[in-house]
Amino acid sequence: MDRARKQELVTSLNSTFKNVGTVVVTHNLGLTVSQMTDLRIRMAEEGASLKVAKNRLVKLAVEGTDAEAIKDMFTGPTVLAYSEDPISAAKVVSKFAKENDKLVVLGGTMGSTVLDQAGVKALADLPSLDELRAKLVGMIQTPATRIAGILQAPGGQVARVLNAYASKGEAA
Repeated sequence: MDRARKQELVTSLNSTFKNVGTVVVTHNLGLTVSQMTDLRIRMAEEGASLKVAKNRLVKLAVEGTDAEAIKDMFTGPTVLAYSEDPISAAKVVSKFAKENDKLVVLGGTMGSTVLDQAGVKALADLPSLDELRAKLVGMIQTPATRIAGILQAPGGQVARVLNAYASKGEAA
C-alpha cells in the first residue's frame, strides 16, 4: 500500500471514529474467509460495519477522537466492528463470538466511555431500539385498554341489574 492510500485510510478511519456510536475491538484468531464474510453480512443486516486494518494505521486514526483510550487494544490480528447505533455492533459481535471461539472480544468504546469485555457483553444484552419501542407502545396501550374496560363495566352492570329486575317482574 503506497503512502497516499495509507493517508486516505487513516483519514477515513479517523472520521469513522468521530461519527460512530460504538467501536468494538476483537481478535481474529484464524477465521476463514467464509466466516468473515458471514460476519460482515450479519453486521450489514444490523446497520453495522466491520473493518480489518493495520494496527499502526488504526493507532494513528484514533488520535484526537473519543476512542483514543483504546489505543492499547490494537495488538495482534485485530478487527474493528462499529455502528452509529450503540448496540448493533456489540450485539452482532458478541453473538458471533459465542458461536465461534476464533473471534475474541477485547473491548471497545461507546462515545468516550471505554468498555472492557464485560462492558461489551452488557451492551450486547440490552434490547434493541425496535424492541424498546415495542415495549413502550405496549405500556402505553395497556392503560388505555384498562380505562376502556373500566368505562364499559358500569354500563354493563346497570344493564344486568335492569335485566334482573325485568326478569323478576315477569316471574311475578
